[in-house]
Amino acid sequence: MSSLAPLPSERPEWRALADHAQTLKQRTLRDLFASDPQRSERFSRQDGFLLYDFSRQRVTDETLTKLIALAEACGLRSRIDAMFAGERINNTEQRPVLHVALRNRSERPMLVDGKDVMPEVRACLAKMRTFVEGVHSGRIVGATGKTFTDIVNIGIGGSDLGIVMATEALARYRNRNIRVHCVSNIDGAQLEDTLERLDSARTLFVVCSKTFTTLETLTNAKLARQWVADRMGEGAVARHFAAVSTNSKAMDAFLIPPQNRFTMWDWVGGRYSLWSAVGLSIALALGMDQFELMLEGAYEMDEHFRTTPFEQNLPVLMGLLGVWNQNFLGSTSLAVLPYDARLHRFPAYLQQLEMESNGKSVTLDGRAVDYTTGSVIWGEPGSNAQHSFFQLLHQGTAQVALDFLAPVRGSSQFAQQHTLALANCFAQVQAFAFGVTDEEIVADLRGRGLSEEEVQRLLPHKRQPGNRPTSVILFRLLGPKTLGKLIAMYEHKVFTQSVVWGINAFDQWGVELGKKLADSLTPAVQNPATAANVDPSLKGLLESVAQWRG
Repeated sequence: MSSLAPLPSERPEWRALADHAQTLKQRTLRDLFASDPQRSERFSRQDGFLLYDFSRQRVTDETLTKLIALAEACGLRSRIDAMFAGERINNTEQRPVLHVALRNRSERPMLVDGKDVMPEVRACLAKMRTFVEGVHSGRIVGATGKTFTDIVNIGIGGSDLGIVMATEALARYRNRNIRVHCVSNIDGAQLEDTLERLDSARTLFVVCSKTFTTLETLTNAKLARQWVADRMGEGAVARHFAAVSTNSKAMDAFLIPPQNRFTMWDWVGGRYSLWSAVGLSIALALGMDQFELMLEGAYEMDEHFRTTPFEQNLPVLMGLLGVWNQNFLGSTSLAVLPYDARLHRFPAYLQQLEMESNGKSVTLDGRAVDYTTGSVIWGEPGSNAQHSFFQLLHQGTAQVALDFLAPVRGSSQFAQQHTLALANCFAQVQAFAFGVTDEEIVADLRGRGLSEEEVQRLLPHKRQPGNRPTSVILFRLLGPKTLGKLIAMYEHKVFTQSVVWGINAFDQWGVELGKKLADSLTPAVQNPATAANVDPSLKGLLESVAQWRG
């Protein structure tokens, strides 16, 4: 007899949900609301000024009971406890997963191999504060004595996406004397477009790379370094660069002084790193007080996730509903739809968080799964999306789940415009959930004076079935604390799903092959004439490169 735990799909709790789904598929959201007038209250949960309304999901009390039973059977409680205890739950890399320590605002120790890491975390935050306040006050200046007006963050993936998302989401809180720019792409265009707008004497570069070997980041950093040296001399480099890394020798070679170096730890994954010194550019943009408010918001969500019963636990419910939609109701993707334009990069941030974490096809013990894992995440801000891809969501054949995010108070001074945005948000929520009946369509067309023949001709084209699984995340105001809470909520949602699917959410071996191939192909692209041993499938492409480069 095998000692391996059963696959999630082999558990009786999974089979019970599959049977239950057949019943729920016969019911519409209109039916569910008609039979339960208190549904919106009963299927909503709140944590402070954040409300999660999932009443427009195709679930009943029985569904939630069965989903929670599955989570318990898969050991979700023990896995949550193991993460907070610093156990090596990233089993392929034998690492703890302790980004929660970075925002721990309590006196509770956070242990790795029996050692409390909180003194190191607090020391790093204190060093960040000294540096940020030095830049803002003018105590830390460039080589010519001028204060810094522009920060260029050079990183990629987790060292870029979170910084772009957070600085744009919280732009109303920014220090008005500082502009932050982010460079990640290796093609050179992004760096060139950024540098041509800057004064080298007033520009500070922050290089984020745990190993200080990431190809894209180091390529851009070297070009930026040369740009500084060409304009102010080699000796200016030390005054215009800071770095977040663990590679001291590489930072020595780059001439980054010790006071401008900030550490990372191997128990922090890239897509969870904005809470660490990788968030230095966020702190430089907003101020350290605002950055620490983000940490507080995340900590509050950590405590909610760690201590709240699953029936009331926002990230757990979000994760389980995602499993329900994907594995039992057939949804193929999740659209994230913020009704605040400052959150326009939030869907892209969540793409990495979820798709890099849960894009796996084997379980923790290496067995192939026989069910779908991970979800395609995509989205755009509110009313722009209504005029682009909402048509597919309303009347297309794809089965897409929807997360609507909206602040009650908008991020701009134009309150009336945000009222219109909120009205649009709620209108779309209703349309996706309830659609429109044939009787309503016919009555509307007849009311316009159309002939009966024209009414019947148009009827099939105007049908909107509704019944799209829709959640609403409503919050009072998009501020640093709320943003921290939102990010942590989605982080824990992703972890919840990984536990139910039995996969490792904290490695990303799938990105390694492309990196290795790029290294080996660079000489061939630089000089196609030397590419004799390159795979024949690339021969035509390399010949075109050689021909068109002349």
